[in-house]
Amino acid sequence: MAARKAVKQELTRDIIIASARELFVEEGYQNVSMRKIAAELGYSHGSIYYHFKSKAELFYAMVREDFQLLNEVLDGILEKKQSSNEEKLRSILFGYIEFGLTHQSHYEVMFLIKDEEVKSYFAEEPNLSYEKFAQSIYKLSSGSVTVSQIWSIFLSLHGFVTHYSKTGMEFEDAREMANQHVQFLMNSLVPKS
Repeated sequence: MAARKAVKQELTRDIIIASARELFVEEGYQNVSMRKIAAELGYSHGSIYYHFKSKAELFYAMVREDFQLLNEVLDGILEKKQSSNEEKLRSILFGYIEFGLTHQSHYEVMFLIKDEEVKSYFAEEPNLSYEKFAQSIYKLSSGSVTVSQIWSIFLSLHGFVTHYSKTGMEFEDAREMANQHVQFLMNSLVPKS
């Protein structure tokens, strides 16, 4: 019997998720198997199944963590002592763009992977994050925006992040355009009198 191969590190859920995220982004959900993830990490596929029952469960855990990270960013902005609601509003819009372009592989997994097998697994997390976003926008704009306006703002931010992610730009490269985009959105939220 051959000796066991020595491993460099203990296999954890976080290590599996990080490796799987990159594979899902590079190859698509359908083209990645638990065996492929295990091979990428240098472990047997059984060791992956010790942590996750299925690829869909692994994907769901990843998406849940990613949305929690986005929610922490939003909560951090809302908890900051800033001079006005307008400044917090600006920070939320800018923070969303910064999150998406700083965590591009997370963002792609959260919003851009389309697969019927996993759609039912993560319907709740996007809705909870969007609800937090929408309520924050509504409250900080003193209730002067409609539901459809909030949705349009979200779609505008999402389009911005998706466009710059697809071009391979990092956040710092797009910072000035992000500032201009946020200012454009702020003009629709807080019209100058």
